[in-house]
Amino acid sequence: MSWTRFLALVTLLAGPALALSQLSPALRPIAELSGLQSKFSHGRHLALNGVGCEDCHYSALSSQVAADNNLPKPETCLSCHDGLHAVKRDVPEAAYTFKSPARTLRFDHQQHLALGNVAPALAAAIDGGKYLAPSEPVRKHLEAENACVACHRGLAESDATGPAHYPYMADCLVCHATIDPPFSCALCHTKEAKIKPASHTPNYIDLHSSRNAKLDKPSCKICHGVGFRCMGCH
Repeated sequence: MSWTRFLALVTLLAGPALALSQLSPALRPIAELSGLQSKFSHGRHLALNGVGCEDCHYSALSSQVAADNNLPKPETCLSCHDGLHAVKRDVPEAAYTFKSPARTLRFDHQQHLALGNVAPALAAAIDGGKYLAPSEPVRKHLEAENACVACHRGLAESDATGPAHYPYMADCLVCHATIDPPFSCALCHTKEAKIKPASHTPNYIDLHSSRNAKLDKPSCKICHGVGFRCMGCH
């Protein structure tokens, strides 16, 4: 099986690459990759008896850096997709070329999976009004017992995979709540990360104080912390 055809079958989550932009980084998944979406159906595979995330993404269990490639290996797919147990995906038009994006943040799957299911912690933050992003698209997915879908939400109902299934920065801040920009930024984000919102142009320091600026003030908390005040900078 060619690599291109293999990707048609198993293009999954390739690891997050930070690209926060616009006024509201709180509204954007950690790995905002515009237009990047695979044709793989997690929903169809997760509906199979006995199939779990770790069966295909087993390398994530020991992954300690975001640069690790936790996509399934070709032989993992061929254990079923041999034409006998499951249909072969050898049709040329089904091929999907996927280029793994550069990782621009630090993340340890092994360490976080050792915590167990973090869904209750996220749900408690939402219910207590401490979640720093719109909660409606998040809360409904936090009753699952699968620890993976606490962060990678909506996969069981999806026939495609993309940025919508990546965690939000607000998820991280439920536990990693100490914010001291710019010093705390480097704890998770590499120097290549583009975390400055597009609205922060060179003249932003003058524009943002205008009454006509129409700022999305709640989104400021994602970078500046819940307790930020004007006097903190001025």
